[in-house]
Amino acid sequence: MRVFEKNSNIFKLLSEAVSEGIVVVNQEQMIVAANNRANAMLGYDEDELVGMSLNSLIPKSLRKSHKKHVQDYYKQEKQHRKARGRNLLGLSKNGEEIPIEVGLNPFSLYGNTYVLALILDLTESKQKEKEIYELNADLDRKIKERTGELRDTVAELKREIKRRKKAEERIKSALQKERELNELKTKFLSLVSHEFKTPLSGILTSATLVGKYAEAEQQEKRDKHLKTIIGEVRHLNAILNDFLSIEKLEKGKELYTLADFSLSKVVNEVVYNANMMLKIGQKINYPSNIDDVTLCQDEKIVTIALTNLLYNAIKYSSEDTEIDLVVKLLKDKVVFQVVDQGIGIPKKDQKHIFERYYRAENVLLTQGTGIGLNIVKGHLENLGEASLLLAKKTREALLRSSFLLKSDFLSR
Repeated sequence: MRVFEKNSNIFKLLSEAVSEGIVVVNQEQMIVAANNRANAMLGYDEDELVGMSLNSLIPKSLRKSHKKHVQDYYKQEKQHRKARGRNLLGLSKNGEEIPIEVGLNPFSLYGNTYVLALILDLTESKQKEKEIYELNADLDRKIKERTGELRDTVAELKREIKRRKKAEERIKSALQKERELNELKTKFLSLVSHEFKTPLSGILTSATLVGKYAEAEQQEKRDKHLKTIIGEVRHLNAILNDFLSIEKLEKGKELYTLADFSLSKVVNEVVYNANMMLKIGQKINYPSNIDDVTLCQDEKIVTIALTNLLYNAIKYSSEDTEIDLVVKLLKDKVVFQVVDQGIGIPKKDQKHIFERYYRAENVLLTQGTGIGLNIVKGHLENLGEASLLLAKKTREALLRSSFLLKSDFLSR
């Protein structure tokens, strides 16, 4: 310590020329010299630090570990810098802990070993680091908020796009349905006009001819034309009933009445009316197993179904052919089959046979409405379990049509 007192002017001259604080300690860890920068940094008056223990500048919590560091330090012969760039804490006179950076440089003077400590106050640097950290944290928070807002905006845009696409699809679907409806209306008007025109022409022609056969011996000719008139009127009546059925089915106004009735009575009526429509040489083979059969069902719907199938068989079969009306009385169901030797239904068209107004490509030039099977199917589905089947009878003959009514709802 006396060495530094004798050379204090030189020490002060040299130490005040640097911006760091300087503290010199001897091997006993006593402070033998300090410059004004160190005094000001730690809150001491000039020369107040001289003679104090270095532990006075170290927080109590770090003094134990500091003692070990000092011992290890003196074991090393090479001059080096300890804890440079590390965050250390110094203790000021008022007890405040100050962040500092310390560089240690050992030297010898007159046979004694000293350590010169260069002290850099990191308070301002730490404050700036804290501000930067807070700024970064605030920036991260804002980025997350903006990202969340952007994500929400993108999600909302996607939802809006979906909503618009759905709305667009609904509009397109509505427009398509409207176009289809207009096409159906046009087709319907054309169909009605065509279907009514042909039988009305036949009625007019036959009625005109009947008036010309006034003689008694011409009764056979009169009967022939009267039969034609009756057949055409029945045909018109059937068409009207089909159109009325479509309206009732669509509006849900069709009322069904289940009651017991004689199956043979219904079949007789259907076959009798169908005979009026037969072509030359055509014949309907009547079922022989239904005389004592009673069904509990809507008689009108059974009549409509059988009539439609028989009329189709007659229409699409050639002259001099037979049509079989088969009734299978099974344990839990009654199956009606109408089998003809007609032109058949192309395989690719069979999946469309129950679609309204659909007509197979091989009958486009043949008179017909394309609504019969659609109506039959609608009625049977409303009544309960029912199905319409198609199957090949032989290579040349296609089973024209068949439908079944299960007894579990026939007997309700």
